[in-house]
Amino acid sequence: MPVLHYRELIAWQLGMDLVEAVYRLSARFPDDERFGLTNQIRRASVSVPSNVAEGQGRGTPAEFAHFLRIANGSRQEVETQALLAVRLGFVQEKDAVPVLTLAEEFGRVNAGLMRSLITK
Repeated sequence: MPVLHYRELIAWQLGMDLVEAVYRLSARFPDDERFGLTNQIRRASVSVPSNVAEGQGRGTPAEFAHFLRIANGSRQEVETQALLAVRLGFVQEKDAVPVLTLAEEFGRVNAGLMRSLITK
């Protein structure tokens, strides 16, 4: 079976969608949060597809799985920070739904990808 390029992985594609949703959401944050929560949630979101790509490029299932675990941690950071933005009143709960939905979907796909690597 040929090895997929990281851009063909659904996990990477969902991670990229998550980054876009986070940038749209965080654009609504107050200007004085530019170096606070805005920067933090954006960096965490960028880490999600970046770690999928880096892990796939490492060449071994064990290393790939390691980077997928890191991506999952970043995904949970994004979820937490989006919920925090709601609690702080930066955005309404309905505004955070796209980010939370994509993060959850990424988590499911990523977990399946990790399981497939462990069984190899």
